Amino acid sequence: MHNGLFGGIGLGTIIAVVISWSVNHSIFWAIIHGILGWFYVFYYLIFYKLL
Repeated sequence: MHNGLFGGIGLGTIIAVVISWSVNHSIFWAIIHGILGWFYVFYYLIFYKLL
């Protein structure tokens, strides 16, 4: 049984790609932000939604 850690694309990756695409409309940035995953999601929330 897989615990999900290495089982494929995670929720953070999906959220990061969707946010990145909606902001930048760029495949390049969507891939970069998908690799960063939750780090980009938290960055976006802190710097774009809270400020």
